Amino acid sequence: MSYRGFIMGKRIYVGNLPWSVTKVILENLFSGFGEIEEALVIANKFTGRSRGFGFVTFKEDVAAGKAISEMHEKDVEGRKIVVREAMPLGEGPPKEHEGKEEGSEGHEKPHRRKEPKHKEDSEGEF
Repeated sequence: MSYRGFIMGKRIYVGNLPWSVTKVILENLFSGFGEIEEALVIANKFTGRSRGFGFVTFKEDVAAGKAISEMHEKDVEGRKIVVREAMPLGEGPPKEHEGKEEGSEGHEKPHRRKEPKHKEDSEGEF
């Protein structure tokens, strides 16, 4: 696989990570499977808080395959992580995951009150 002219190994997606997992912890979790080119924990750009997922790029495809098979649904700090091959930018998750958000099992999005479009629509509301 290539990215902007660089040859890269196989990249895996790691989801449902505990908020406490850092780049160093992620690297340590997967370093036993082979040489890692890069480990990233994706963070909110405003708060710096982990978004609960990341990526690990291995130099060898075999190492990535072994990491996927052995780490998928493994318990990390009380959470079963999701490990699969990363999709190229612009491609979504496999169809079996459509409509689902990572780690959303049993959780609903909070309901937000709709604001009135016009001031006169809000008269009498508290």
